[in-house]
Amino acid sequence: MTLDFSQPLTERTPRVVKAAKLHRAAARRKAGAFLIEGENAVDAAVSTGAATDVFVTEQAAERFVEILTAAGYMDVYVHPMTDKAAKSLSDTATTTGLFAVCRPVLWSAGKILAGKPSLVSVPVLTSEPGNAGTLIRTSDAMGADGIIFAGETVDPLGCKVARASAGSLFHVPVARETHVKDVLGQLRSHDLQILATAADGEADLADVDLSQPTAWLFGNEAHGLGRDLLDQADLRVRIPIRGRAESLNLATAASICLYESAKAQG
Repeated sequence: MTLDFSQPLTERTPRVVKAAKLHRAAARRKAGAFLIEGENAVDAAVSTGAATDVFVTEQAAERFVEILTAAGYMDVYVHPMTDKAAKSLSDTATTTGLFAVCRPVLWSAGKILAGKPSLVSVPVLTSEPGNAGTLIRTSDAMGADGIIFAGETVDPLGCKVARASAGSLFHVPVARETHVKDVLGQLRSHDLQILATAADGEADLADVDLSQPTAWLFGNEAHGLGRDLLDQADLRVRIPIRGRAESLNLATAASICLYESAKAQG
């Protein structure tokens, strides 16, 4: 694809200003769109049909020819822009110069569960965008059928979450449900066993039957899962730590649990 950079969009161009506002959750809800940055995220958005517009600097256009070509085939609008415009769209110190505005891709929990999933990841009260994106990426890599963010969580359509997911946001169903108890009720009604990670869990991970359909509850970094939620799980599972580390971080614990489930389910 050949782009004309003789009159690129600037940071003051209305289209760029409108896209920059999508860093705010309220603006995303109002516009029915969200903004992403980076090679993996934009590539996935274009290839899955989620992207409506791509913004690119001249230098980035030379690096990401294949993505821009694919965007052309998918009838995605591609907008040349200045480096200064890219900085106004980016939330990082060093921008890639490649962005996309996308249609919302979130599912409902009910739609995910209607597909009779075998493995579901349920992050609870996740507040860190990087952790949320990593959980999406990990769940995708381990073959989970969906991720349901439960409670007052970070917005999965935030730019930082999308970037940390490395494109997985567009590959695996993701939902966000405010009421945790409603999520638990839906999981039970679809016959999933509910397992919760806990340092003082009554069962070692190696001793748990993971061959049946399973939903894993993962707490946030700061507080883990509260006692009320732990008590509502079918089983509280601990990951044995052989060395001297006090605990595992959220992403590592989730990776281990989801891997073991995926392996048991074949």
